[in-house]
Amino acid sequence: MREKTVSEAIHFRRSVRVYDPEKPIDSKLVKTCIEQARLAPTSSNLQLWEFYHIQSEALLKQIAQVCYNQPAAKTAQELVIPVVRLDLWEERIQANVDFIKAANKGMDEKKIKGALDYYQKIIPQLYRGTKKIIGFLHSIKSNWDGRKKVTYREVKAGDLRVVGHKSTALAAQNFMVSMAAFGYDTCPMEGFDSVRLKALLNLPKKAEISMVIGCGIRAKEGLYGERFRIPFEEVYFSL
Repeated sequence: MREKTVSEAIHFRRSVRVYDPEKPIDSKLVKTCIEQARLAPTSSNLQLWEFYHIQSEALLKQIAQVCYNQPAAKTAQELVIPVVRLDLWEERIQANVDFIKAANKGMDEKKIKGALDYYQKIIPQLYRGTKKIIGFLHSIKSNWDGRKKVTYREVKAGDLRVVGHKSTALAAQNFMVSMAAFGYDTCPMEGFDSVRLKALLNLPKKAEISMVIGCGIRAKEGLYGERFRIPFEEVYFSL
């Protein structure tokens, strides 16, 4: 089967809620799509995400139960669960620092000072704001500074949480479009018991589940209707 173009994959992708049990999918291809998910843009290249590829039949049933047994989970051949890991910011900063130094080995450190300062000074200062009190103090300072100059204001713990989920959602979209390119279907779900699901995945307390993505090949009844979108002229503004 010919792999679809980007435009073809985007148009093919639908939120499929019932999958055909007689049409298995290739787990290796699903894994390939997860690898492509990692190529999505991510804030400051921190990649504060993890991806859980669920193939175990027993675990699939357990996860379906904490997803209210909705058909997109109950009939899924496999599940992919993107997880936000803001708590790994120090490790991911160090990974970027190590990469910059290795990629510029032998270069005068003054020439890469700006990049290193960004990861060793600016970003650590920002992500210390994941602690609510520090984030609140950061917001007071940014609002004060913003009275006189252009200032970055999304510095509170809740703001950084949004940033983490945005980056992870971009990766999830990469995954779903990649799946569509292979003719595979997906459905992103937000209806789940996050506490029970985190326990099933043995996730640490600070990890947050972005969504649960059902994977398979659509059954005839898999689409619940025609695609609906708000008219383009109502959402498009050319300035």
